[in-house]
Amino acid sequence: MELDVPVIGILRGVEGDFFGEVMQISFAAGLTAMEVTMNTPGAEQIVAAYRPAVPEGKLLGMGTIRTLEEARRAVGAGAMFLVTPNLDTRVIEYAKQEGVPIVAGALTPTEVYTAWSAGADLVKVFPCSAMGGPQYIKDLLGPFDHIRLAAVGGVSLANLGEYFAAGAAAVGVSTSLFGAKPLREKNLAPIGQNVKNFIEHCLAAKDRV
Repeated sequence: MELDVPVIGILRGVEGDFFGEVMQISFAAGLTAMEVTMNTPGAEQIVAAYRPAVPEGKLLGMGTIRTLEEARRAVGAGAMFLVTPNLDTRVIEYAKQEGVPIVAGALTPTEVYTAWSAGADLVKVFPCSAMGGPQYIKDLLGPFDHIRLAAVGGVSLANLGEYFAAGAAAVGVSTSLFGAKPLREKNLAPIGQNVKNFIEHCLAAKDRV
C-alpha cells in the first residue's frame, strides 16, 4: 500500500451525504487515502455508494475492523483497504487472500512484529500518543527498522514533523486533519483548506527527513 501522501484521513460518525462531500474536497486538496470507520452508522452503505466516485490514484477504505466478520463485510462493501485497531492475524490473512491492503493495529513490540510477519502492508501503532508518541516510533524502529509503521492517535500539525523524523512511514489523523469545528458545522471550505495545509506540512516534514 503505497501512499503518495502518507496520511490516512479518518472519519467516524459522519452522515453519508456529508461524508461524500468531505471525501471529494479532501481528495481534491491532495489527500490520497480516506477511511470511514465500521462503527459509523451506515458505514457499509457509505463505502458502497461512494466507491465508484473515488478518483484514479485515490483510496477509500474502512477502519475499526475488529473481527473477521467485519473484514468480510468491509470487502463486500467495496473497501479498497482495511484498518484495524487490534491485532487479529485471521483478518490479515483474509485481506491478503482477497488482495486488499491492510493496515493492522498493534502496540507492543511483539504485536508489531507479529502483524508485519502475518503480512500487514503497514502496522498501525495505536494509541501511539499514550506510549510516548514519536519517541515510541523511534524506539520500535531500533530493532524493527524493516517494518513500516503508521502512527495513529494524537497526531497533529504540531507534532507531525516529529513523527516523520522518528521514522513513521505514515500517519492516521481525524479531527486534526479536517478540523473539529468545520466538521461539526459541516463547513466544507475550511475542511478543504485544513486538509491542504496539513498535507503541505506533511510533505515538507518528509522532505526534511
